Amino acid sequence: ARFPLTLLAVREDTVVDEGDTAALDALAGAPPGYRVLPAHPWQLDLAAGTLAPAFADGRLLRLGTTGFFVWPTAAIRTLYAPDPDLFLKFSLDVRITNDIRRLWRHDLLRLRRTDTAVTEAFDAIGPPAVWLADRGYRTADFAFEELAVVVRDGLRGRVLPGATPLLAAALVEGFEGSPLQDTTAPGAWWEAYLAAVVPPVLTAFDDDGVVLEAHLQNTLVAVDAAGMPVQALFRDAEGVKLLPDTPRAAGWERLVYCLVVNHLYEIAAALTEHHPGLDPWPAVRRALARHDLPEIPALLAAPTLPAKTNLLLRWTGADGADARYRPLPNPLCEA
Repeated sequence: ARFPLTLLAVREDTVVDEGDTAALDALAGAPPGYRVLPAHPWQLDLAAGTLAPAFADGRLLRLGTTGFFVWPTAAIRTLYAPDPDLFLKFSLDVRITNDIRRLWRHDLLRLRRTDTAVTEAFDAIGPPAVWLADRGYRTADFAFEELAVVVRDGLRGRVLPGATPLLAAALVEGFEGSPLQDTTAPGAWWEAYLAAVVPPVLTAFDDDGVVLEAHLQNTLVAVDAAGMPVQALFRDAEGVKLLPDTPRAAGWERLVYCLVVNHLYEIAAALTEHHPGLDPWPAVRRALARHDLPEIPALLAAPTLPAKTNLLLRWTGADGADARYRPLPNPLCEA
């Protein structure tokens, strides 16, 4: 699916703008006294009733659409524009999995602090690991959450030369030419995958108190011409937790769920489906044990892992941030 991006102009005295949003101004020219504000076309339809007075009194104008297409990412509300090389994350008032996918005010107000902390952590980690920064956001004060858009780094200049970035979730779903499926050396492929993905997540936690949501949807893995993983790119400051705002134990539980249960567990299952002779879990144990975190021994010995109860959260209408977990058998212990 692809479509042009809807462009609005919002009256300048109502604009809320934080961080680096200059890329939005480059999308189109705005009339004097207005600023450009792109909109997800679905969200514009969903919020039509709320926005009607602003269109009527001139606080909002329609500028048309872009001359280029954008593609929805796995999140649906985040769109990629290859031409300007931008990811743009919007509110989308639709319940996907367990939560309404809106850019909540409290998350936007802490975005700059969170993203700065993660950027500094990855600067210290160094290449090839990459953080795709959420540079800033823009919205209108009369529709703060409904019209908010976050500007995120694109891929150009971030991916290693000659490498191809692949969404980790796509590797699980499978596609023609998938390096996970086609590799003739699944053990070496898996070791390379773990070497790219695991160290940045654990180092950011241990050295800087940054809890990444390194699940399948937030992780891109770049592969070289032979299909071997060589780099991991992480994204989405909204889901990041910082210590000590979040207690260390709660942050570690969240990290284990995102990285192990909602990422490595799924990739390992896909690998063994296509390469049934492979036992993936000893390699995961080794990758985790290389890091001198006090939580690692207990993780490797625990009989269960925390699995998030997304369906229960949906049934109860709980806030998406109100994570609840149930025990899942720990393959690391068995390995």
